[in-house]
Amino acid sequence: MPVIQFRPPKAPFRVEPPPTPSRSAIAVQWLHKMHVWVGLWGAVLGLLFGATGILLNHGSALPAAAEANQETTVQLPLPAPAPRTPDAMAAWLKRSLRLEREPASVRAEAARAVAWGDRTLVQPARWSASFEAPSGSVRAEYWVGNSYVTLERSSNNFLTTLSNLHKGTGMGLAWVLLVDTVAGSIILLSLSGVLLWALTSRRRTVGIVIGTASLLMAGGLALAAL
Repeated sequence: MPVIQFRPPKAPFRVEPPPTPSRSAIAVQWLHKMHVWVGLWGAVLGLLFGATGILLNHGSALPAAAEANQETTVQLPLPAPAPRTPDAMAAWLKRSLRLEREPASVRAEAARAVAWGDRTLVQPARWSASFEAPSGSVRAEYWVGNSYVTLERSSNNFLTTLSNLHKGTGMGLAWVLLVDTVAGSIILLSLSGVLLWALTSRRRTVGIVIGTASLLMAGGLALAAL
């Protein structure tokens, strides 16, 4: 007769809960996600500003710099009746020249006495207006009493146009605000990158030495340029 052996039942398999992440690990995960998304937001404009920054530093050595900006000066007769204020003159110029942009600046200088040898002359009032765009500009100058307005038109080359985009010359408020967000994203990327390195790297002494050396070099170059 065969012998039947009874084996005790095995204990049920227990699934251990995952360990609770530490605060440091949570901070690293959050910083990493923020670093990635902020970098994605400023990636395209970051390339634009990086490329134009190189052009600004080394533009004189590039072939595009050989193409000079084109400037022309003309005298435009005033309508009848003539504009009575600088703002009215700027509005008339915008209509007559069919300019798309609003004037970037409108100024008025009052008449004043100036010395001319041993005499004193009265310089008439001077009005000026400028219309700016990255690809060119129009500047108007009017001496009150003349029958014409002097116009200076400048057509920028490719390098100057990129430089104006970099500096925001002739751009509207939307572009300025967009550039501000990119500048803020660069600041966040720098801070989050330093924090990620501090939380994940063990070679802190080397990092401190590199950071201190870069700050001293940047400060020294800035002071030398003053």
